[in-house]
This record gives sequence, C-alpha cells and structure tokens, in this order.
Amino acid sequence: MSEARPKYKVVIADDEYVARTLFEMLIQSTVSYELAASFSTAEQAVNYCRYNPVDLVILDVMMKKGLDGLTCAETIKSNNPKIKVILATSTGEYKWIEEAKREKIDSFWFKEYHESSLLDIMDRTMNGESVYPGVAPDYEFGDIKKSDLTERELEILRELTTNRSNEEIAEKYNISLNTVKRHIQNMLNKTGYKNRLELAINAKALGLVVHDDDRKNTHQKNSW
Repeated sequence: MSEARPKYKVVIADDEYVARTLFEMLIQSTVSYELAASFSTAEQAVNYCRYNPVDLVILDVMMKKGLDGLTCAETIKSNNPKIKVILATSTGEYKWIEEAKREKIDSFWFKEYHESSLLDIMDRTMNGESVYPGVAPDYEFGDIKKSDLTERELEILRELTTNRSNEEIAEKYNISLNTVKRHIQNMLNKTGYKNRLELAINAKALGLVVHDDDRKNTHQKNSW
C-alpha cells in the first residue's frame, strides 16, 4: 500500500474575522490541505513564508492595516516562486486582475461572484493551473449596472471615491476640466444619483471601484 501524500500547507491572511474563520474551516475539512497559519495582516503571511515551509497562500487584497494583499503576494512570489498564491476579494475592482497577472500571481478569486468555489480554485492552482475569472462581477449601481459605465467614467469614479477635485482629476488624466464635468454628469444621468457625492459614496460602499491609494493604505509607511 502506497503512503498517503502529505497535505499541502496553507497560509491565510484576511483582516475580516468571519471570512478568515470560514477559510480556516474549509481547509480543516479537506483531506488534501492543512492549515499552517492564519493571520489578520498580509505582512504576517509574508514573514511566515520566509521561515516556514508553505505550499499555498490565500490573501485578501484589501487590508485595513499594513500592506495590501496584492503587494504582499508579489513579495511572496519574489521570495519563493514555488509557493502558490491565490488573491481573493469581495470588491468588484477588476483592474487588479491584470496587475496580478503581470506579477505572475497564480490565481484570483472573487469571493461572492466567482463561478467556481474556493476549494476548486485551490485544487486547480495546486495542479499547476492559473485560474482567473472570465469576467468581473457586474454590480447594480443606481439605475444601471457597472458594465454600463465606460472605462474613462470608471477611472474618474475611482478618483471621486478619494474626494479628488475636478481640477486634480483633469490634471491626472490630461483632459480638460469640462471633459471631467461631462463624464460626471453622464454618470449622474445614467445612475439617477443626485450629485458627485452620492456617486462616490455608493461606489465606495458597493466596492464597485477601489482607488490604489485605498488599497495600498498610502497614509501608512511600510517597508521590509
């Protein structure tokens, strides 16, 4: 009789207690995986992977404290490319997918909206597959869906969520002030919201878009 294959050692990092607990319960219920460590910050996962044997890391992208999951995923892969990494998010921010692919992160999972379960993503990732969603989740946003907004409108909407002025937005994208105002008015007309504040508040509450400043917690200074 052949010996049973050792279980894959899994590390979790998610700052939401409920999500982290569900991940732990899932891993502990399987025959192929064992929970090596579970953390509330992504940096803790990075440090653990430096000094301990790890096969798979599951990182939430958004973290309330410290560095974000995407930044830490890049560090883990740079330190040890053999470690498999799955990024997870409950937001609808699709632009992270392309960044994760560029950095050779193994897989990406939308928590509430992915067509596959996390366990399926884990199995396929450990079998050497890079698993990414075919499409990003399409949120209801006022009277429309997210997919009804143009790429430029989504870019401007990200800036609105961080309270950027029209002048700052125009300068960043090298467009005229009138063009910025026109895009904002188009979004108001489409969604039915009354003003730019309602646009920003609802986009942020839904996780429709996330500005890099919010993802990376740029008000904090972190370094290794």
